[in-house]
Amino acid sequence: MSGPGGGRLVLSSDRLFLRELTLGDAAFVVELLNDPAFLRFIGDRGVRTEEDARAYLEKGPLASYASHGFGLYAVLTRDSPEVAGICGLLRRDWLPEADVGFAYLPRFRGRGYAVEAARAVLDDAAARLRVGRVAAIVSPENERSVRVLAKLGFRYERDARPPGEKADVAVFGWAAPGNGRA
Repeated sequence: MSGPGGGRLVLSSDRLFLRELTLGDAAFVVELLNDPAFLRFIGDRGVRTEEDARAYLEKGPLASYASHGFGLYAVLTRDSPEVAGICGLLRRDWLPEADVGFAYLPRFRGRGYAVEAARAVLDDAAARLRVGRVAAIVSPENERSVRVLAKLGFRYERDARPPGEKADVAVFGWAAPGNGRA
């Protein structure tokens, strides 16, 4: 089933739709990846044009859907066709499990969408993907994201330095209900 704005509808919640990203989301990706908060807390992905964004989508989310059956999804509110942000699972070589990631355009922050979308992703990971544990990495000074993770039941585990990065990130863990501690 196709979701609002194209892309396969993957998940929904009371206020949100989560659908696969498509090459048609290039303008949104340029805006999101160049948001000052994204650049500060997540990093510069070198995406400046829609052509860059299409390459980012092909190598990132679209490749992840094909390889892993999951990835970052476009998050849309039920009352707007505009993409509010992204949320989903990522697979990183340096982490033993998938990690949840999310980012939202400034005008959609502070409304509880990050918690609601990530909860839907985690529920899907446990039920459909049979994932018992999920990680999350966050810049330690990103207090908003740390609060989101706490609301979702993630627990701080350690600091780590991702390969090729200059700074440490905080690594959090979450265990699916009935799967023991995070």
